Amino acid sequence: MIGPAHHIGVAVRRLDEALADYRKLGFEAEPAEDVSAQGVRVAFLRAGPVRIELLESLSPQGVIARFIERRGEGLHHLAFSVRDIREEMRRLREQGLELIDAEPRPGAHGRLVAFLHPRSARGVLLELVQDSP
Repeated sequence: MIGPAHHIGVAVRRLDEALADYRKLGFEAEPAEDVSAQGVRVAFLRAGPVRIELLESLSPQGVIARFIERRGEGLHHLAFSVRDIREEMRRLREQGLELIDAEPRPGAHGRLVAFLHPRSARGVLLELVQDSP
């Protein structure tokens, strides 16, 4: 089953500038990391039990760059913890929901992730996150 909120993903044009702005708000940032498999550079901010993930595209043709081109910077996705990502993906498919990923993919900090299509969540991109493989 889907567990508690894991993080909120925010698409940004320039990660360093976004980090500077969020630090002014009082957020502590973890070190930035390139997630080549997803074409992004990310940094997580501590915000109580739920973190904020800032995402910058590594390429002008990347998913995040295209998102920003269409919608501008801002909320990209909501992420939720799952114990067994493959089992949860199977369960959601059986419920008739549409997943973007056929198999889990590598995410930040070595986690496994998969995305539920916004058509299946009333226009919201949802990410499933399994902390340990």
